[in-house]
Amino acid sequence: MTDAVGRRAAPTAPTSAAVAHRAGVSRATVSYVLNGQAAGRVGEAAQARVRAAAEELGYVPHAAARSLRAGRGSIVLLAAPADTAPAFGPLFSAFLAGFQSALHRLGYTGVLHGAAAASPMAAARAWAELRPAAVLTLHEPALDAPAVELLRRAGTAAVLTHGPPAIPGAHTLLLDQEEAGLRAGTHLLGRGRRRIGVVRPAEAGLAAFAGPRLAGVRAAAAGHPGAEVRPLDLALTEESAAALAAVWPDLGLDSVFAYNDEYAMLLMRALQDAGHTIGGGHGRIAVVGADDLLLARLLRPRLTSVRAEITPPDRIAALVDTLIRHPGTAPATHHLGTFHIEAREST
Repeated sequence: MTDAVGRRAAPTAPTSAAVAHRAGVSRATVSYVLNGQAAGRVGEAAQARVRAAAEELGYVPHAAARSLRAGRGSIVLLAAPADTAPAFGPLFSAFLAGFQSALHRLGYTGVLHGAAAASPMAAARAWAELRPAAVLTLHEPALDAPAVELLRRAGTAAVLTHGPPAIPGAHTLLLDQEEAGLRAGTHLLGRGRRRIGVVRPAEAGLAAFAGPRLAGVRAAAAGHPGAEVRPLDLALTEESAAALAAVWPDLGLDSVFAYNDEYAMLLMRALQDAGHTIGGGHGRIAVVGADDLLLARLLRPRLTSVRAEITPPDRIAALVDTLIRHPGTAPATHHLGTFHIEAREST
């Protein structure tokens, strides 16, 4: 179809009325079937006709209209900027996939919001435009009390932030990153290491994780007179790792906690290319990663790693669902798991 000056007009979206007409049922029946409420109301044959008609016409339900009918939103927004999400690593991707699947089973749509924001209030305004039922923040900037209040006024039933610290008005999801550093530092010190480097990723958005991990190694070293902990800035590139490996002899370090397995594998390769030996023997560099990835176990020497025992995504989705259904629930801290060491040949 074209307009008066010959331009092609935007196509008209198919409606639920068109689906109902094609399937020979009422619009209420279409709503029941496509919104997962057909059980006990609509027979199997009619359900099949509705789904076939919707597929033929290319019809999908309107999320905003459905939210209005239900009296609450169906979007659960996960805030993690697109330019930093890859640096979270494979575990983040696996969690995200499981979490979104669990939300879908509960009738919600998980949306990963990748827009960066200059301040907590700017972030809250951007998220509030989507009228989410819940918001989970997984990155900086950390929300503050006014930003949480803005989201609540916009109709967001539940706001969950990563902690610490706890934000007034919001629930806190706590996976204590300092504990990860404490486990790594305690392991290295127990192996006789006293000059420990700790990688701080240069990639944006990871300071909230890297800072506490460094603090955890320092806490472990505090009980060992003469122990030294030195932060090392490293980007997730071969060039950055090669540059660090080139100055390694000047640093006087005998070990490193490399933030996670990806940074550890990158640095291990660069150190080996520079002529250093990785492992637990005298004169060798001990390396610890985190996340316990399968690939890290295939290295030689196999990589020692800090492994997180994290609450399954479906349980977190169930928590979000409960908080949406009971928006008056008092804010609380919800612990997501703990850490322990998987010791291998790299230490």
